[in-house]
Amino acid sequence: MAGIYIHIPFCKQACNYCNFHFSTSLKLKDELIAALAKEILLTQTTPATTSTISPLIIDKEEIETLYFGGGTPSILSIGDLEILFAALQERFVFKDSIEITLEANPDDITAQKLALWKQAGINRLSVGIQSFIEDELVWMNRAHTAAESLKCIDEIKEAGFTDFSVDLIYGSPLLSNEDWKRNVDMVISKNIPHISCYALTVEPKTALDKMITQHKKAPVDAEKQAEQFLLLMQWMHAAGYEHYEISNFAKPTMRSKHNSSYWLGKKYYGFGPAAHAFDGKRRQWNIANNALYIQSLKNNILPFEEEILTSTQQLNEYIMTSLRTMEGLDLNFIKEKFGDKKVIDLKAGSEKWKAGGKILVADEKLILTREGKLFADGIAADLFFNADSFS
Repeated sequence: MAGIYIHIPFCKQACNYCNFHFSTSLKLKDELIAALAKEILLTQTTPATTSTISPLIIDKEEIETLYFGGGTPSILSIGDLEILFAALQERFVFKDSIEITLEANPDDITAQKLALWKQAGINRLSVGIQSFIEDELVWMNRAHTAAESLKCIDEIKEAGFTDFSVDLIYGSPLLSNEDWKRNVDMVISKNIPHISCYALTVEPKTALDKMITQHKKAPVDAEKQAEQFLLLMQWMHAAGYEHYEISNFAKPTMRSKHNSSYWLGKKYYGFGPAAHAFDGKRRQWNIANNALYIQSLKNNILPFEEEILTSTQQLNEYIMTSLRTMEGLDLNFIKEKFGDKKVIDLKAGSEKWKAGGKILVADEKLILTREGKLFADGIAADLFFNADSFS
């Protein structure tokens, strides 16, 4: 079984910090939806492609998760979604217990839309709240207000959605520890089953990057971000949430199945401009240009590129993703797939992190401690193998 990611590259307005592929113009929306449906259906055959390798997809494969991301998928009409569902259901078999997630912004959520989404089969929402504090939302250039953030949570519950998540951002120059606690306390008091929390990052070529460079906005304070992340872990643990992945917290049994598939190395397909696919041994990605994506599909060409992962890359991929989870890196899995020598090397490489209180070793697993989670990327990179390791 596999998961599917659908990229919807449209937003009402651009958030200052965002570097995802999107457009604020809806001029090409109808053509892009048609192209998306065509991409899904074209994978039933082997059309001419710019690739030397055929798409990863198996005919009539059973799908266990479907995720509409972006961009802002909640900007679509129910008719747009019905076109995509029709193509998906012709091409794939949906598992009875399939998790279908739609990313939504608070200003798009209404009682009518919620009813239509539920009727269409969407059973999970991921809501881009980011903050319950008005000044923060203005600073980020978000399209919604704090009042809309609060209102949409009540509407989601009233519509009968029991599985939903909210996103929060910490570490902005405006966010004090007291305000951060207000945001987190709001999530806890609303009994929200899942929360994704991200440190504000300044990505190159974003509006935020430019404004900081021009001294129009204050720079991000890394120490403050680390402090707020530690506080977050403390508060969420006390409230009974599982910290099951670096950026994700869930009540028991309420983890995101789709996002978990990424960290567990499961196969997933991607449709839409800039969407990625992965099967454990190779990765594919679509062109990140709406007009060229549409034109390619009009010419019956699947506009993707790919790379075949070497054994070293596959091992490093597992190290990076598994260390992000609460279950950690499984040395028995490493032994089975990559050999005893790699286990010995990983144990040796992790000794300094273990001595420094950043890694625990238990039941043949390497697990990041609370403080170790602050250095997850650096620790993973330190444990990576080089290309000569398998020669």
